[in-house]
Amino acid sequence: MKASTLNLKQLSKRIPCRPRDSHKGMFGTVVVIGGQSGMVGAALLAARAALQLGAGRVHAVLLAEDAPSVDLLQPELMLHKAAELLRFHPHPNLPPSGEGTNVSNMFNPDVLALGCGMGTGLNAQKLLHNAIQSQAALVLDADALNILAMRPDLRTLLGARSAPTLLTPHPGEAARLLGCDIGDIQQNRLEKADELRSRYHSSVVLKGAGSVCATSDGKLYINSTGNPGMSSAGMGDVLTGILAALVAQGLAADDALLLAVHLHGAAGDELAQQNAMLGMSATEVTAWARWLFNRIAKE
Repeated sequence: MKASTLNLKQLSKRIPCRPRDSHKGMFGTVVVIGGQSGMVGAALLAARAALQLGAGRVHAVLLAEDAPSVDLLQPELMLHKAAELLRFHPHPNLPPSGEGTNVSNMFNPDVLALGCGMGTGLNAQKLLHNAIQSQAALVLDADALNILAMRPDLRTLLGARSAPTLLTPHPGEAARLLGCDIGDIQQNRLEKADELRSRYHSSVVLKGAGSVCATSDGKLYINSTGNPGMSSAGMGDVLTGILAALVAQGLAADDALLLAVHLHGAAGDELAQQNAMLGMSATEVTAWARWLFNRIAKE
């Protein structure tokens, strides 16, 4: 299979211009769902990235029982506990029921980003079930992908969606989604990215050195940005937030995927050039991605 290299000049032309009389309602609402106990930071990293990359409004729905009510580092975020979204059915083997089970009814978001620190428990599964049935664009990462691998019924629902779905697996998650070994993924990255796209009716980035992007029209791209310094916790969460922000602002799902992947890696490269490769943090990547996005948009 053949793949093209991502072209930043072409991608930058697809960034919509902001009129002078802009307001936050014009740039989309993102809802990030994740943050099980001990992993709240993952959801906050994604939510912060979505806000800093231009989404008009960002909610973070956290599964941890002791979740914070405010993000002191990013108080612009609106934080909620997952219990606000669900009335759980008393029987664990039955689907959720009652008012409030549809995520889109509460926030009516443009984009739902699920999986960052979400865990794979029953509550997480119900939230994913409801999100798949919503009309919002979906960005699925981490545990949302692991739940999909566990639940063939959710995979069937995903295939029936009309709204865009974007998957961001690393090789291990991709192997679980396709029921194969990680070695098979790494030896056939182009083919496996395309198989994920086809099987899950989605736009896909198979992460790793030279991330492979498979767009919904069957085209394949290889990303040339990024470096070993990005091998640290939280990088995938930041990519999820960047991707959600771009979709919320009106970019087509495929364009958002390509631009987000390129920006994410390019931000890491800017840090590496500042002699910050070792010890690079996901928070720093968010800040540099914002700077690059503004520079690209201005040009």
